[in-house]
Amino acid sequence: MPDFTKTILITGGAGFIGSHVVRLFIRKYPHYRIVNLDALTYAGNLENLKDVEQEPGYHFEKADITNEEELNSLFARYTFDAIIHLAAESHVDRSIMDPLAFVKTNVLGTANLLNVARKHWKNDMNKKRFYHVSTDEVYGSLGEEGFFTESTPYDPRSPYSASKASSDHFVMAYYHTYHMPVVMSNCSNNYGSHHFPEKLIPLMINNIKNGRPLPVYGKGENVRDWLWVEDHARAIDVIFHEGKNGEKYNVGGFNEWKNIDIVHLLCDIMDKKLGREKGESARLIHYVTDRPGHDLRYAIDATKLNKELGWKPSLQFEEGLEKTVDWYLGNQEWVNHVTSGDYQHYYQDQYAIR
Repeated sequence: MPDFTKTILITGGAGFIGSHVVRLFIRKYPHYRIVNLDALTYAGNLENLKDVEQEPGYHFEKADITNEEELNSLFARYTFDAIIHLAAESHVDRSIMDPLAFVKTNVLGTANLLNVARKHWKNDMNKKRFYHVSTDEVYGSLGEEGFFTESTPYDPRSPYSASKASSDHFVMAYYHTYHMPVVMSNCSNNYGSHHFPEKLIPLMINNIKNGRPLPVYGKGENVRDWLWVEDHARAIDVIFHEGKNGEKYNVGGFNEWKNIDIVHLLCDIMDKKLGREKGESARLIHYVTDRPGHDLRYAIDATKLNKELGWKPSLQFEEGLEKTVDWYLGNQEWVNHVTSGDYQHYYQDQYAIR
């Protein structure tokens, strides 16, 4: 067993963004011990990490951040040097149907994690780090111009964004009140491999492939800033190691697209990849009633992160989207497991019997 220089807890590490962060840290920092904590709810998929699960520095723990007893046990066992906190309920539509689930995980779970960390770190707080990963949705909605900066006032419009805003405030409150060594980032929409197929891009890829309707909210005029998930993982790496305590950093792709334009671009890419006539997949577009409180436009100004820490996106959107399509078309077994629910048996098969 190698000697590890740090033990880092990554919460939500079996999810979309979290699995990319875990993979990056395992491969880039073999002298770190990475503990992946995930409750394995609907979006937590351990199949996302099959390629690194045998690495000596990787450990998985099935636990819930809302459970104080479980967290205390893990802190006593591992003596964490740092936390990268990604665990969250994150789907806006689900938050509209069940807002209290988002309050429980995103607000109470974050506060519980902060409190347990404060208790266990009280004697050497200055050597620790608590990194909270959040969303640009806490800022509300923009008009046709302007960008979200780190000083933009919070104005959440959905139960999801309200719960994330609350968790952000708790993190900064622990910094000011208890001198918790925190750093925070707020990121725009991510896309890439291993994304649960209820989200826009993987949903469209899967539906196009299978000839199903492509549901588009309203007129598809809503604008989002899109970032390749591996670039986000790189940003988290930089912020974790070089960010200043008490600071927040916006992470964005400088890459705004209307939803309907993304759908048309995906249709064109998929028609080419699948050997279909150009325009064939676009006939599947189906406009549906807009979601309540649907924010019109998000746009992140990531200048601070670029100037202070030297990070910038590595891919243009069209290139990243083509890579994403290729991954989904080349990993049909993963897609089948996710859409059928079979991925939820992986923990029982691989871990519970050990």
